[in-house]
Amino acid sequence: MYLELFKLQELPFRLSPDPAFLYLSKHHARAKAYMESTIWFTDGFVVITGEIGSGKTTLIETFLRELEKDVVVAQVNQTQVSATEFLQAVLVQFGFSPFKMKKAEVLSTLNSFLIEQYANNRKVLLIVDEAQNLGNRVLEEIRLLSGVETTKEKVLRIILAGQPELSEKLASPELVQLAQRIRLRFHLTPLSRADTRAYVQHRLEVAGSQGRQIFTEDCFPLIYRFTGGTPRLVNTLCDTSMMAAYALDKITVQAAEVETAIRELQWVEYSVRTHRLSTVPMPAEPAPAHDSGGPVARILIASQGQTVLERTLPTGRVIIGRTPDNDVQIDSKFISRHHCQVITTPESCVIEDLNSTNGIYVKAKRVRKHNLNDGDVVVIGKHELMYIDERVHKHRHPADAPETAGAAAEQAWGE
Repeated sequence: MYLELFKLQELPFRLSPDPAFLYLSKHHARAKAYMESTIWFTDGFVVITGEIGSGKTTLIETFLRELEKDVVVAQVNQTQVSATEFLQAVLVQFGFSPFKMKKAEVLSTLNSFLIEQYANNRKVLLIVDEAQNLGNRVLEEIRLLSGVETTKEKVLRIILAGQPELSEKLASPELVQLAQRIRLRFHLTPLSRADTRAYVQHRLEVAGSQGRQIFTEDCFPLIYRFTGGTPRLVNTLCDTSMMAAYALDKITVQAAEVETAIRELQWVEYSVRTHRLSTVPMPAEPAPAHDSGGPVARILIASQGQTVLERTLPTGRVIIGRTPDNDVQIDSKFISRHHCQVITTPESCVIEDLNSTNGIYVKAKRVRKHNLNDGDVVVIGKHELMYIDERVHKHRHPADAPETAGAAAEQAWGE
């Protein structure tokens, strides 16, 4: 192969999902954070969708590698099965031999196992890849499993990953009860032009390029045009291009080699091959559900009494933390990687700690969860968050309203 020619230690563009090569674009980082949320919440139920080759399986493998030892995992990849076969597959992952069991015994064994793990302070996670192939009866069994609970909380966390058809299936009237159980959804989009270039360079660096420019700059527009930023297609094209350069004994890959690879693969431009991506709904935050069409609320983030950030809150979830994959980033050593979240509905807004190191405080008292009211100030690390309910201000008499939200925040922080 071409490893010796390009002075690499391993193949950079293999199609197998290797966590060591994971490139976290903003969207991939967000999807990974959503997977991690299943561990934070006792009712964690997350759906991740994406086109073929978008990196879902690699994300799952990376996520699994980073799990703590107190998490018990069942990972099911064979999804063209009956309801009983699916439940048996889950039990096999948990170490049972259930193939002679009838369905009632399978369910009883599963329920007992889940309660036992909870009693031993272990978290149980079910991950189903290629979930778009699941039949409605299997999905109904998953819904029923998600409802297993103690007197305090649910005991099974669930991640469903699949192609966009999964979202269409979950939207069907027959599965409305399951859809209501889902806590978070995310659609994994292809890489941008800039991320496609960074993705190629990242994989080469992991493989041992040590900063050497193996692909010339004129390659990247071609790579993006013919792959659409889909990681698996990028891998295929780049690997074939490196083989073309190897055949010519060239130590760099130029546009001519990429064009040779395109001809060998018999590819046409990505936009011609598929239009599906343009019709898949993006994972934007949910649109506001209240009557005005504007934001439900706002939060102001302040440091030392000065507002440093303002963010509107439509209905949905906003995660606050130190790293860029959060919805709101606060770059401070006193803020945890994923510190807290704000959940907004048309009727209420709640802030919830995500097991952060320094916690969140309301009126000098550390809280796990707090129902936000207009004007509330929450201390997170060395910053303060002020909640402004736009619904209250909308109906308030102008004489009673503060001149600006910033003035109200400064007044509250100054008290």
